Amino acid sequence: MKKLFLIIYLFLFSLTGFTQNEKLAKLSPTQDQSMEARLVAGLLTQYHYKKTPIDDELSIIIFDEYLSSLDVNKHYFLKEDIEGFQKYRERLDDHIKLGYLLPPYEVFNVFRERFSDRMDFIENELSFDFDYNKEEFLTIDPDSLDYVTSEEELDDRWRKLIKSQALDFKLDDKADTTIERLIKERYSRLKQTIGEYESRDVFQLYMNTFAESFDPHSSYFSPITSENFKIRMSQSLEGIGATLTSDGSYTRVASVVPGGPAFESKMINTDDRILAVAQGENGEFVDITGWRLDDVVQKIRGPKGTTVRLKIIEAGTPISTGIPVEITIVRDKIKLDNQVPYAEVKEVYRDGNQYKIGIITIPSFYLNFEAMRAGEEDYGSTTRDVKAILDTIKSQVDGIVVDLRSNGGGSLQEAIELSGLFIEDGPIVQIRDSDGSIELGEDEDKNIYYDGLFTILTNRFSASASEIFSGAIQDYKRGVVIGENTFGKGTVQNLISLNQFVPKVEDTLGQVKLTLAKYYRVNGSSTQHRGVRPDIKMPSPYTAKTFGESSYERALEWDQIESSDFEPSNYIDEDVIAALNEKHEKRLKEEQYLRNFKNDVDEAINQQSLSKVSLNIETRKAENEKAMERRNAANELKDKISADPELINKINTDGEIKDPYLREGIVVLADLIAMGIG
Repeated sequence: MKKLFLIIYLFLFSLTGFTQNEKLAKLSPTQDQSMEARLVAGLLTQYHYKKTPIDDELSIIIFDEYLSSLDVNKHYFLKEDIEGFQKYRERLDDHIKLGYLLPPYEVFNVFRERFSDRMDFIENELSFDFDYNKEEFLTIDPDSLDYVTSEEELDDRWRKLIKSQALDFKLDDKADTTIERLIKERYSRLKQTIGEYESRDVFQLYMNTFAESFDPHSSYFSPITSENFKIRMSQSLEGIGATLTSDGSYTRVASVVPGGPAFESKMINTDDRILAVAQGENGEFVDITGWRLDDVVQKIRGPKGTTVRLKIIEAGTPISTGIPVEITIVRDKIKLDNQVPYAEVKEVYRDGNQYKIGIITIPSFYLNFEAMRAGEEDYGSTTRDVKAILDTIKSQVDGIVVDLRSNGGGSLQEAIELSGLFIEDGPIVQIRDSDGSIELGEDEDKNIYYDGLFTILTNRFSASASEIFSGAIQDYKRGVVIGENTFGKGTVQNLISLNQFVPKVEDTLGQVKLTLAKYYRVNGSSTQHRGVRPDIKMPSPYTAKTFGESSYERALEWDQIESSDFEPSNYIDEDVIAALNEKHEKRLKEEQYLRNFKNDVDEAINQQSLSKVSLNIETRKAENEKAMERRNAANELKDKISADPELINKINTDGEIKDPYLREGIVVLADLIAMGIG
C-alpha cells in the first residue's frame, strides 16, 4: 500500500478525452530495460537479507501483485482477461532472469484498453440521474469481489461507484449539475495521467512490483522517478513540513518532517490522505483528487505565517467509509533547527501532591556526521542536545516524560548513545546480517547521566531508532513505555546504483533499494512486526493489519536470536507495571476525557472494518451525522477539560494540556513517583 508509483485504487478514474474510436498506442519494452531487469534480479538474489529464490512461487506472487497494482478493486479487467493472463502466472520468474518483459507490457496494454472502455461507458452511457432513495450498497472490500464475466456486470459496478461519489457531494449540498461537473473534472485529471504513460513508467511499475515481492521495503527507482521524487520531496517541505507522494488518485503523506508545522500540530500523520485544500480561514475547499503531485504541492505551499486548511482521511481508514477531518495549519519555513529536541517543565497536581514534570520531545534522531568528523565542537546531535536539556532541568524536576510520538527514527548511533544516558553500560541493539553474523551496538560509558524516573510516549508512527531506544529502556527495566505499539520496522535498507555494475553504459540507470540486515533487541527479540509493546497501553485506532509493518503482506517474519549479555536495572519490575496498569485501567473506565477518547478510537476502528457502504441518502446521512457527533463531542471535551474545576486535581493539568496521551504519560509518571521507585 506504500508504493510511490501510480496504483489504480477505488477512485482512480478519468473521463473526458477518450472517444469510442480513439486508441492509445501500445507500449513495449526496450533492450536497455531488458538488461536492467536482469541486473535487478541478480542484485536481489545475491544481496537481499532473505535469500529468496526466483522461482515459480515468487512468480505467482509477482503475478498477483502486478494485477492488483493495476486493478485492485476489480473495476477494469474481465474474468476472461485474467484467464488469458494465466499462462504467465508461473513463468515470470524465468522471464525476468532472461530480461523478457513482453508479458507485463501485454497486461498493461489490455488494462489501458479496458480503462478506455470504462471512460466511454461513463461519458456516453451512464446517467447521473441517480435514485438516492433506493436501498443498495457499494462493496468496498476487494477481497470479497471477483472479476466480472460481462460488460453489463462491470457497468453496474461503475454505476454504484459513481453514485457513491456523487452521494458524498450531495450530502455536501452540491447541486446535481455541479456534482456531475466535479466528478468529470476529477476523472479527466487521471485520464491525462494514464494517457501520458510511457514505456519507462510500465517498467518502473513492474520492476517495483518485482522488488517488493522480496519484502515491502525493497524497491526499484528508474532514473527519472528517483530524480522527480527528490524534487517533489524537497518542494513539499516548504509550507507545512510534510513530504507528499501520490497513490494515483489521492495525495498521501509520505512522512512528517520533525519540527515542522505539521509535526507540531500533531493533526496529520504518515499515510493520511489529503482530499481537498483551502486557503486562509475562510477560503473555499478545492477537491484535489486525481491532481498531479506537483500541482498539489503548489496548493499547499505558501508564505510563512499564512494559513492552509486540509480535508484528510486519517491513516488506516478506508476512503469510502472515512469521515473527512478538517485541519488548519499555519505555514512556516522548515529549518533543521526545528528538528532538535525541546523541553518544558510543568507543575502537576496528583492526589493532593504537587510534582514538577519535565517533558522532552524528540522529533528525530540526527547526527551531523561531517561536522563531527571535521572536529567541530558544536556539531548537531540528538544526544548532545538532550544532555544540554537535562543539564538545565534535571535538578528541578521529579521525573521526565520522553515524547517519541511520530519520531520515525534516523541515526542508529544516536539511538545507542541516547540510551546510554539512562543506563550504566551494555549492549543496546543487535544487528544481524544476511550471513548470520551479529554486530552489537553498545553503550561503553559507565556513567548514568540521568538516574531519575521517566516514562516514554510512543505511537504507531514511532519507528526505527525510536524502537531501538524505547526497546532498550524497556529491556533494561529503566523506564515505563506508554502509548501505542510502535510501527514494527526491524529491517535495514541500502540504496544501490545499477551504474556501478555496468560502468561502460553512458546512460544513467536506475537504483535498487534492498533489505540487507535486521535489528534485534538486547533480549534477542526482533522489532520486526512486533515493534515495542507499551507497558501501559492507550486506546489506538490503528490495528496491526491496518497500519504498521504487519500491514504489509510480504514483510519479513518476526524471529528471535540469542539474548545478549546485559544487566537490567532494579527500577521497574513486573509488580510496578501491574500496579500502574491497575490505576490506568481504572482511569479508562472512570475519567471522562479517557472514556470519550476511547469512544472516538472505537468509532475509527468501526469505520475501518466496514466492507460495504449504503447508497441510500438517508442511511448515509445518518451514519455520517452519528460519526460527526462523536467527533465533535470529543473535540468539545478536549477544549473544556482544562477549565473543569472537578478535574484539575484529579488529572491535572495546569490548564494547558489537552493531549490525552501526554496527560496520561504525566499521570503514570506521577503514580510512579508516588511509589517511591528508584
